[in-house]
Amino acid sequence: MSPLRRIRVLLADDHTLIRQGLRALLEKEADIKVIGEARNGREAVHQVAALKPDVVIMDISMPRLNGFEATQKIAAESPSTRVVALSMHKEAHHVHTLLRAGARGFVPKDAPVSELLAAVRAVHGGGCYLHPKISGPVVDGYLNGNRPPAGKAGDDTLTPREREVLQLVAEGHTNRAIATELRLSIKTVEAHRSRIMTKLKIHNAAGLTRYALSRGIISD
Repeated sequence: MSPLRRIRVLLADDHTLIRQGLRALLEKEADIKVIGEARNGREAVHQVAALKPDVVIMDISMPRLNGFEATQKIAAESPSTRVVALSMHKEAHHVHTLLRAGARGFVPKDAPVSELLAAVRAVHGGGCYLHPKISGPVVDGYLNGNRPPAGKAGDDTLTPREREVLQLVAEGHTNRAIATELRLSIKTVEAHRSRIMTKLKIHNAAGLTRYALSRGIISD
């Protein structure tokens, strides 16, 4: 008999204690193996490219690159890797945005461990998993033709690069630091900031920060 092929999981969360707790819980399961950890969305994207995990358990509110943007990049660049979002936010617009980004599962952080395990196994098997109290409203909304309001997790008029710049600006990074982070010239960063402000009709960094907080791009 061939040995059990374990589900290879990457943990992405900016809190060390949460990652350690998840690792301890997951590694009790005979069919799951944690192969890596990431402290932010950008690191998660890099780790997925290097480690090729089967499943990423992805926090949403992370610095440098949030879970929405990281999920979109992973879905585009590593389609064989499935993403299960793990979040304190249960609002329908967050779930819709995650599904549009490419997530295959959504579990709130106050759910029991058994639910997270069910989600990991479901998406690894090719299925989807939504928290039971969320799946009904989400499915009903689509069946009734109701779509989530645009821009709840980053305005749809912004390009992916502009959303990355917006998050870094809202986190208080300078143009020079953003240029280094994204490997862009300072002039390019300045051009992105100008376009973001024009599109959102916001005229200063404080306004961009308030916008990012209201849309869940960054957390308090």
